[in-house]
Formats: sequence, C-alpha cells, structure tokens
Amino acid sequence: MKRICIGVVAGLLLLICGCVGVKPPSGVKPVKRKMVITAYCSCGKCCSWHRNWLLRPVYSSGRNKGKTKRVGVTASGTRAGYGTIAADTAVYPFGTVMYVEGYGYGKVEDRGGAIKGNRIDLFFPSHNKALQWGKKTKTVQVWFAPKKSR
Repeated sequence: MKRICIGVVAGLLLLICGCVGVKPPSGVKPVKRKMVITAYCSCGKCCSWHRNWLLRPVYSSGRNKGKTKRVGVTASGTRAGYGTIAADTAVYPFGTVMYVEGYGYGKVEDRGGAIKGNRIDLFFPSHNKALQWGKKTKTVQVWFAPKKSR
C-alpha cells in the first residue's frame, strides 16, 4: 500500500512541476509566445510507424518509409520522456527550454513533419494521456538554447 501511495504522489508531483530535470537557464529572461500545443506518445499512431512482416518497427510514411524506426528515441538522439517537446527546430533549436502551463517545463528534443512555426507537440507516457491533452492554444515561456560556436 505504501508503494502505491508513494507512486501516486510522485506522479502527481511530476504532473504539477513538469519534467524534473529541465530547468530554465539562470539569468536569462524568457520570451513569451502564443502557440498551438498538441500532444503525442511513442505509439505507432502518434509517430507514424508500424511493424513489418518481421515484427520490426518501421516508418509508415515520409522519406524514411519502410526503414527501421527506433521507437522512443527522439530526433536529437535522446530517449523520449515526460518533458520532451517536439518543435520546428528552424525556429526552436534542440535544447530550447519551455514552460507550458498545465504541463510544466520541457526541452525541445524532437521534431515532427507537421510541426511548423509556433506549434509544439508535448510528449506524454501514454496515448490516452496525449488524447486527454488534445489541442490547446496557450502562451508559452521560451528560453532559447545558446548558439553553438564553431
């Protein structure tokens, strides 16, 4: 019984506070942007993959159609988890930190074919939770990733 209670409390704290490991850079003021926010999980419906006749995950469409898909791995190479954000990396590069009311802090680590401009996709651990989020328009606080020097 104690384990269940601790798990529930930890889950609620994660939902309230957002991703535990993501924090905005200190001393930097956020930019506020109005964005269309949707949700996704790592399932085949959300990430356009299916299993081939060998039961291996492959892309269902796009330029990688039929090629092997690493399920749960983002475009930046990290493992997707609560706090992972998919964005247009031409506008919001990998590493950009965002705060979304009702979700918490997250970091841009993924991208999607339909994610363009001021639109982001928040990662949820299940398809049902992603569907519950739905589609919302909110003002998001954004801390841009520092530019890498060459």
